[in-house]
Amino acid sequence: MALTLTEGAKLSNDVLLEGVIETVVSESPVLQRLPFIEIVGNGLTYNRENAAATAAFFTVGSTWTESTPTFTQVTAALKILGGDADVDTYLSSTRNNVQDLEAAVVALKAKAVQQKFDDAFINGDTGVDANSFDGIDKLTIAGQTASMGTNGATLTLAKLDELVDLVKVGKPHLLLMSRRTRRSLNALARAAGSGLVESERDEFGRMVQYYDGVPIGVNDFISDAKTVGTSTDCSTIYALQFGEGALSGLSGPGGLTVERVGALETKDATRLRVKWYVGLALFSDIKLSKLTGVRP
Repeated sequence: MALTLTEGAKLSNDVLLEGVIETVVSESPVLQRLPFIEIVGNGLTYNRENAAATAAFFTVGSTWTESTPTFTQVTAALKILGGDADVDTYLSSTRNNVQDLEAAVVALKAKAVQQKFDDAFINGDTGVDANSFDGIDKLTIAGQTASMGTNGATLTLAKLDELVDLVKVGKPHLLLMSRRTRRSLNALARAAGSGLVESERDEFGRMVQYYDGVPIGVNDFISDAKTVGTSTDCSTIYALQFGEGALSGLSGPGGLTVERVGALETKDATRLRVKWYVGLALFSDIKLSKLTGVRP
């Protein structure tokens, strides 16, 4: 069963780990919604759906034709993501009454892990960095890509609707874009005088915007300086549907963990390790789409 990090944290009795997961999730709209499948082994081999089966009307006595969906076998490997956090023993002993130093240091490391995941989630490319996993920009196929034009163009609501419609069988669960693009969308909505963009508070008490009922997320690793034709100031918007039959994260047993390495020999400090065996799997091509060439 696939669980989000927030749901998985409820199964843990480790207070430090719960704090780490809260830090990671609260800063990432992707990790708030992306479910993770826990797997045993170093990867998952699965069948990615390419085309659905078809049906037809037949006359009495006619020959029926068989139609089955087509699949591509894909293997998604778990990658090692994490970092070490050293807690100075002297500071921990003398200042612990002011601040829980261990928790503060680990929280900063957890934020670094979250930012690295958010970067790889968008831009990951095993052809460039074999230690990473392929992100959604690489996973999106050509047939699921909409374009603002040969040289890009400013965003329109019609193009955004086209992006949403590329995700088949239900609406996307998230629209992911840069901050600049979100400002452009807000300006479009105000100019149109429509109620397409609305705001509500999420479980963390933060305001979340929705476009036609689809949550809008911001990822700071979506570039606003991509080259499309003659334009070098282009960005991309992604539409995603999450789940075991759509886009899902992969995680090793135990998920995100905090490991106590212990006292260090070379300095007066103890080391903690924030560690995650993690990957990404797209079970169906039609659950992910992108709009390229979005100019300011």
